[in-house]
Amino acid sequence: MRLKSAIWVAAYVRRCNGEGSYAVVRRRGAEEAGAIFVKISRLDGTASLFGPAPQTAFDDARPVEHLFAPFFPQGFVAEADVETRIAREQKFDPDLWLVEVEDRAGRNFLNLAPA
Repeated sequence: MRLKSAIWVAAYVRRCNGEGSYAVVRRRGAEEAGAIFVKISRLDGTASLFGPAPQTAFDDARPVEHLFAPFFPQGFVAEADVETRIAREQKFDPDLWLVEVEDRAGRNFLNLAPA
């Protein structure tokens, strides 16, 4: 049984805040299984965006509850570029979740898919 998106997001926000980052839910999605996107802002005009990893990244032998992949392989880009990508994703999927994390070191606290 997969963990509901709402529960995962609440736990993730709590973890980020506990680690000294500031995390907020910018957009609430579908409670049960809405796609989760995470924006990491370094507070210097740059940001990064993570979203659900492609199904091919999942290993059936070692299932991970939520696995993420970066949208910008180069890492941090101009915050306006991230916001443009978020707007495009919201048009495609109106039930998505968006969590924004402010962390000067750029920490994301996510399970990342192998490159």
